[in-house]
Amino acid sequence: MTAQRDGMAELTEALGGRLAFGADYNPEQWPEEVWDEDVALMRAAGVTMVSVGIFSWALLEPEPGKHDFGWLDRVLDRLHAGGIHVDLATATASPPPWFLLEHPDAALVDGAGVRRTFGSRQAYCPSSPAFRGAAVRMAGAMAERYADHPAVVMWHVSNEYADHNWHCYCDVSAAAYRDWLRDRYGSLDALNDAWATAFWSQHYTDWEQIGPPREVSYNSFANPGQQLDWWRFSSDAQRDLFRAEAAAVREHSDAPLTTNFMGFFKPLDYRGWAAEQDIVSNDHYLIGAEPDRTQHLAMTADLLRSLAGGRSWLLMEHSTSAVNWQPRNLAKVPGEMRRNSFQHLARGADGVMFFQWRASRGGAEKFHSAMVPHAGTESRLWRDVCRLGDDVRAIAEVAGSRVAPASVALLFDWPSWWAATLDSHPSVDVDPLVTARAWHKVCWGRNIGVDVIGPADGLEGYDVVVLPVQYLLDDATVARLTAYVRGGGTLVATYFSGIVDEHDHIRLGGYPGALRDLLGIRVEEFHPLPEGETVPLAGLKEGVGRVWSELGRATGAEVVASYAVGPCAGAPAITRHAVGRGMAWYVGTELTAEALDEVADEVLGAVEPVVEGLPAGVEAVRRLGAEASYLFVVNHTHETVIVPIDGVDLLGGSTGAPHVVKAGDVAVIRQP
Repeated sequence: MTAQRDGMAELTEALGGRLAFGADYNPEQWPEEVWDEDVALMRAAGVTMVSVGIFSWALLEPEPGKHDFGWLDRVLDRLHAGGIHVDLATATASPPPWFLLEHPDAALVDGAGVRRTFGSRQAYCPSSPAFRGAAVRMAGAMAERYADHPAVVMWHVSNEYADHNWHCYCDVSAAAYRDWLRDRYGSLDALNDAWATAFWSQHYTDWEQIGPPREVSYNSFANPGQQLDWWRFSSDAQRDLFRAEAAAVREHSDAPLTTNFMGFFKPLDYRGWAAEQDIVSNDHYLIGAEPDRTQHLAMTADLLRSLAGGRSWLLMEHSTSAVNWQPRNLAKVPGEMRRNSFQHLARGADGVMFFQWRASRGGAEKFHSAMVPHAGTESRLWRDVCRLGDDVRAIAEVAGSRVAPASVALLFDWPSWWAATLDSHPSVDVDPLVTARAWHKVCWGRNIGVDVIGPADGLEGYDVVVLPVQYLLDDATVARLTAYVRGGGTLVATYFSGIVDEHDHIRLGGYPGALRDLLGIRVEEFHPLPEGETVPLAGLKEGVGRVWSELGRATGAEVVASYAVGPCAGAPAITRHAVGRGMAWYVGTELTAEALDEVADEVLGAVEPVVEGLPAGVEAVRRLGAEASYLFVVNHTHETVIVPIDGVDLLGGSTGAPHVVKAGDVAVIRQP
């Protein structure tokens, strides 16, 4: 495999040019007489592919080294006979009971030193040689047996890595952490410098003195360098496990493989994983209590497309309706599942898959919705599933097309996220993801395309680059940002950006540290706001800041707004600095939605939307194919909207211009 392999294109070809549509299929939960009915219903719903075997390890290997593949043989044969393709899992997502009984030292240990017990899933240490060996053997056995099965068109390695075991603090992990640190730093002198161990008498003189950042003395803090590197190590440990399992599959099969990401999942730095996926895939679930969940979906899809390098990706899981794991599991309203699906498709997905095919009778996820609900086929949900299957079939020609180039880049970096949210910081209210979402929302509301990029990604072609709480910045990234602005780009950096280097060391001389010269501002002191308090801003019509204020002065920048009251009264809150042919903005507080909208009018004023004149709540995204472009319109409002462009709606069949998109409806308009 190379990073350039387009596994999604291979999958589309294997599916006969169709988009992937289906779900996790768990036939082992049901008597065999149900399986033929399942295949018939899949055909009726327009299913093209199902994921099989994800949590089947205990049945496929009921005793160490003894496999029972007979039932899976029959399942795959039935699916193939019915024209249903298979994304086959390695079955290693969770070990069977016998494994932890045989290898108790492979069980997960928490930060307090408590060894967790069996009874759920992912109760293992990712650094455990025993677990890795068992998982690799199982993955290899699956690939060896089914590499040539005609139903199998892709591989699903494990499932949602680190969802429940993102940190393991056992002695095995401690030893692996020390090895990782030796590779990273080479010497104890370099580590001591990086971790600033002269503070609190933490200087290390032997590698064996170093352990994970387990719980420390009451009401105190672990070393921040140790914590940051622990997050890095834990992400790498999970990736090493993935690599080992993937290698076992690739020994026997050349079919594309993936492991399903989980969007903005904090424990894993997916930028380090994406290039190792033949297909970048994602699981996405709405949070019922989240007021902007539709926008969060769009932002997550933009992240996945960016991780895929602009190529198509796969929505591996979402829900037809309610989930089971939130405090209040809200059912989706009529039309919401369809709109959710088309949001993903609009933003680059070449398939929509669900968890799961048939709602379970028992187990922890028995109240999780599915394509076939407990009520069966005599239900609105089943009718909606079948309608969506028809829709996906109707737009099959969009497969392989790419989302039109974005005008705005949102720089979001996992190590900076980790570092910014460590303990003993100025305010617990600072959250890079919250700020990133706010800036994405003002673009989303204007139908301006956004890529969610990393520090090493290119900046060419973007009208605007936004740094939301980019607390940790290395010198190379600062140099690229400076060149971007000098070359004519517009940069927006928010508060608590550029504060530390890659070792979490403060950049001295005044905040915002690494960005001080580029932004033309020097901050002397942070003044975070008490919980729930705001500060008025002079210079904006709707000027109100939250979370943060700071005492500073402009050293070349033009002051756009200043703090109106309080200890920072008169100090700049928002500035802009002409540098070369470009402009560098600084926003020194968390703006309310109204204030951010006002600033965005200025920053984004020259950026063209995908379609002019659409009202708020109507989402428009364009995908570009070899011979046609496709405008996806998702109407989240309760009003009919008129789309003033010419073309053919692949869903509704209307031609010419304009197109009418009813309340809660979607359209996919093909244009030459």
